[in-house]
Amino acid sequence: MKIKVLGCSAGIGDSRRTSCCLLDADILLDVGTGAGELSLEGLIGINHVFLTHAHLDHAGLLPLVADAAGRFRDRPVIVHALAETVAALRECMFNWRLWPDYAALPSLERPFLRYEAVEVGATLSLGGRKITPLPARHAVPAVGYWIDSGQASLALSGDTTLCEEFWDALSRIENLKYLLIETAFLNADAALAAVAGHMTADLLAAGLSRLRRPVEVYVTHLEPGWEDRIMAEIGAACAGFDVRRLRQGMEFEF
Repeated sequence: MKIKVLGCSAGIGDSRRTSCCLLDADILLDVGTGAGELSLEGLIGINHVFLTHAHLDHAGLLPLVADAAGRFRDRPVIVHALAETVAALRECMFNWRLWPDYAALPSLERPFLRYEAVEVGATLSLGGRKITPLPARHAVPAVGYWIDSGQASLALSGDTTLCEEFWDALSRIENLKYLLIETAFLNADAALAAVAGHMTADLLAAGLSRLRRPVEVYVTHLEPGWEDRIMAEIGAACAGFDVRRLRQGMEFEF
């Protein structure tokens, strides 16, 4: 299995792209502006989308991906997400006002999109690739994901503040190799981070202290313009852990 990072910023500006990873050639993990890095051929090849939550920096390009690829495909793209996330997409995005309902177009029999609700801990197997939603704690209902090739695993947090259940779940993954974990705010913005449901360096250190196995840690979802300062705080708070900055274009094979 191979994951390529198409976007990993908390915002846009210059070359920044928001959250989106390509798993092999047919699965997207979130659909932020990073999805725009794919060619049309690449978009047509997407069969599954796994959303961590409904916020636009993680789901905002889903309408455009469906629009670009739909007429070239003979089956719908399956959107896997929490039931609450699916409800938000139906009500706020694919509502015929903001965008057409591609779960009903071009027809109910052959739509561009089809939704499948996920539940924390319930593993889905796709051609030998196991994907399991992980608990998360954000301002809206959210999950992370554990991707297991059988040989090794990668976990991504999506958006979350400190969530003990998330870290406890990671500690039970015996073949965990990589962790992509968000840290959006400076420690000085801890009050804002608490309201928004995001991590700071101090919260990341608290989470890592619960992780009872070695793992390569990559920090994603840094606030634009503050990346270097946040990473400096992480370096100080998480001394002794292997923590690096996630960057667009990185690839992980496992």
